Amino acid sequence: MTILVSGGAGFIGGNFVLDWIELQEETVINLDRLTYAGNLDTLKGLKGNNRHIFAHGDIGDREFVRELLAMHRPRAVINFAAESHVDRSIHGPGDFIQTNVVGTFNLLEAVRGYWDGLPDDEKQAFRFLHVSTDEVYGTLSKDDAPFNELNRYEPNSPYSASKAASDHLVRAWHHTYGLPVLTTNCSNNYGPYHFPEKLIPLVILNALSGKTLPIYGDGQQIRDWLYVRDHCSAIRRVLEAGTLGETYNVGGWNEKPNLDVVHAICAILDELRPKTGGGKYSDQITFVKDRPGHDRRYAIDAGKIERELGWKPQETFETGIRKTVEWYLANQDWVGNVTSGAYREWVGKQYEVQS
Repeated sequence: MTILVSGGAGFIGGNFVLDWIELQEETVINLDRLTYAGNLDTLKGLKGNNRHIFAHGDIGDREFVRELLAMHRPRAVINFAAESHVDRSIHGPGDFIQTNVVGTFNLLEAVRGYWDGLPDDEKQAFRFLHVSTDEVYGTLSKDDAPFNELNRYEPNSPYSASKAASDHLVRAWHHTYGLPVLTTNCSNNYGPYHFPEKLIPLVILNALSGKTLPIYGDGQQIRDWLYVRDHCSAIRRVLEAGTLGETYNVGGWNEKPNLDVVHAICAILDELRPKTGGGKYSDQITFVKDRPGHDRRYAIDAGKIERELGWKPQETFETGIRKTVEWYLANQDWVGNVTSGAYREWVGKQYEVQS
């Protein structure tokens, strides 16, 4: 048996592939375009493993995807492939529309053609699982109930709007064509192999490099933090037992303001890697101009997936963030390989310090 994973060299997809190979017996066909955030170093431990087959390509290349599907005949497709960084979507929304909307459309069409041609038993067993985000729901005030699967879509950034569009396409392909789909909407992921443009790896990297720790606005933006391996286990469970056409919100039950997250990272680094000459890493915190349209709070109600599928996260924020910091301390070579000159130039542009 075989599954096809798109975006499997990225952060969440890469962790999913590594966990799948470790825990399952099936082969993974890993389709990734290897943009700046796709990194084969994440998968180097699978070199020579005949259950991991890497295919360099784009979900938007319908003919290439058709050929992969025909060649390997997967029983499921799990779609992680996406442009995913809000800040980048503000500066260059076109890439997000092309990958997240047009790319998802082309992937769905290639998969639909493949699925239509399967024998009845394989057709009934097939699944297309689309991985999305809580940001499609918009923003919450401090006292609002967390997002559940019935919240209406109110995306506020080019990124979240493009993901909302992709979710709607997946839903439509199920209701119109009968494609057996599942959708998951997750909260903020963190953990190993996270490209250091996002808050947690950026803070770890900058702290160790003696650079400022940039905090948008007042740092009180609240996010629900989900350890990436918990997310991967949720996806496996939805793939295994989810009801066709349904959406499952996946969260960590760990709401934290960004500033608290940064202080937690600094405290762990103070303990594990004290600064030469003394002082605290929190002394490097610097507040920068807030980004346009910055959502104030996200929170996920993950009750449905627990009630219906028996899944809940295993990590608390405290255990997960410690594991994450320890991983970055132990894997500085990986960090060095992904932080190119282009990345450093982008960070300098994005986090201009307030005067």
